[in-house]
Amino acid sequence: MENLNNPSGLEGEPLIKYQVTVHFDMDEEFMSFVPEHRTYINSLIEKNIIDYYTVSMESQKSWMVFNAASKVDVEHMLSKSPLYKYWTIEIDEIFVYDGQSYRLPAVQLN
Repeated sequence: MENLNNPSGLEGEPLIKYQVTVHFDMDEEFMSFVPEHRTYINSLIEKNIIDYYTVSMESQKSWMVFNAASKVDVEHMLSKSPLYKYWTIEIDEIFVYDGQSYRLPAVQLN
């Protein structure tokens, strides 16, 4: 399993990016777990295990990009969230991951 304090793969193997789609059903109990869940997610972001985390209350979905050695590792890390029991999860390996933040800044001549 992935060591949460050292997000590198076994024996230096490269990590794979995974897109996680979470479907959830909210109720009062769900909302009581949100602060503890956010603390956990923030710790994964700070350790570069999660690249991004988004939530839509409208569709009751969440999306995350994980850096992990395997889908099993992603599932293991997700299972530690206090909201896990409310989730239906889909984990997909990412083939292309690109965006504005991965581009060089535009050259501006003075």
